[in-house]
Amino acid sequence: MADTFHSRVLDVVTGAAETVLDLTDRCHDFLTEVAGGRDGLLNVFVPHATAGVAVLETGAGSDEDLLAILRDLLPADDRWRHRHGSPGHGRDHVLPGLVAPHATLPVIGGRLALGVWQSVVLVDTNRDNPRRTVRLSFLA
Repeated sequence: MADTFHSRVLDVVTGAAETVLDLTDRCHDFLTEVAGGRDGLLNVFVPHATAGVAVLETGAGSDEDLLAILRDLLPADDRWRHRHGSPGHGRDHVLPGLVAPHATLPVIGGRLALGVWQSVVLVDTNRDNPRRTVRLSFLA
């Protein structure tokens, strides 16, 4: 199994603002080290109750559009039953119901098989936690 499964934890800083953080290069770097040109699956997982993983286009406005729609769907106000943290923090705990905390992606020939405009991103609306971990796991 040691030859077919590899896992690594990344420490990332998301800051004090809502963010969509591109992880694609870090995923490629990990696969370059461990995949050895093999086909398999890459799982990207965030072990946090207030963050998610998505595959979307970045840099052309889609990342900001995603944050805008999340603000519309999940306003940072006092409606949430989960009330610790900054005002409206309860919405952050609902986020993983809309943006899953994981994604499993195909790896072909040791390379992430994304579409031309697709990126792997961490979605984090939690302003109370500026540091995150992301687990990358490759299964050949």
